[in-house]
Amino acid sequence: MIEKSLRGSTALVTGAGKRLGRAVALALADEGVNIVIHYRSSEDGAKGLGEELKKKGIRYWFIKADFEKKEEYESLIARAVRDSGNLNILINSASIFFKNTLKDVDFDSFTRHMQVNAWVPFALSREFSRHVACGKIVNILDARLVGYDWAHVAYILSKHALSVLTRMTALEFAPSVTVNGVSPGLILPPPGQDESYLDKLAENLPLKRHGGPEDIAAAVVYLLKNDFLTGTVINVDGGRHLMGYKNGPHTD
Repeated sequence: MIEKSLRGSTALVTGAGKRLGRAVALALADEGVNIVIHYRSSEDGAKGLGEELKKKGIRYWFIKADFEKKEEYESLIARAVRDSGNLNILINSASIFFKNTLKDVDFDSFTRHMQVNAWVPFALSREFSRHVACGKIVNILDARLVGYDWAHVAYILSKHALSVLTRMTALEFAPSVTVNGVSPGLILPPPGQDESYLDKLAENLPLKRHGGPEDIAAAVVYLLKNDFLTGTVINVDGGRHLMGYKNGPHTD
C-alpha cells in the first residue's frame, strides 16, 4: 500500500474541543493537516487545542455551531470553506450521549440523538461532497453497534443510523469522495468515571486491556492516507466486536 501524504490538507473536525475529536485533530496536525476546530459549548477546550496547534505550526480556525439549530449546522461547511479557503477532510466526531433504556426513552430524546448523531453528520457530509472536487470523510461510530447498548438506547440507535449512512454515502459520493468509519470500544470513561471503570470492563475483552484516544486517531489517519478504501469501518475495540452480546441488558 502506498500511503498518501496529508500535509497541506485542511480538515473540519466536529467536536474538536474535547475527547476523541481533540485527539484526532492533534494527530492530523502531526501529519501537517490544518484544522477547522468546530465546537458548541467547549470554547475553552477549543482555545486550548488552538494553542497546541499553534505550537505545531499548523493553521487553524474556530467555528461555533449548535447541531440542534438548523441555521447553524446548515451553514457550517460553507463557513469552514470561507474561513480556511479550502477543505479536503471532514471528521464527524461530535455527538451526544445520554442515558435512557427501552422502558424510559421518549420521543424527544430519540429525535434529539438522531438529529445530532446521525442527521447532522449526514447533512454535513452531503454539503461537503457538493463543495469539494475530491475529499475524504470519516465518521466516528461505536463498537456497541455489534449488539446493543441497553443503557443508552437513543444514542445507539442514532449510531446505527450513522453506520448505515456511512455505507450509503460511500456509494453515493464515489468516486470523488471516500467515506469510512471508526468504531471505538473501551477508549475513554464516561463523564464522572475514571480509568478504573475501563479497567474493570476490559477484563472481558479478548485483549484484556482498554485503548486510548491515540488508537482512534491512528485509525482515522490510516483511513485518510489510503486512497483505495471507502465504505470501510475499523473496529478499534480490543476485539469486542468478535464477541457480540447476550439477548439481554449488557453488564456495562
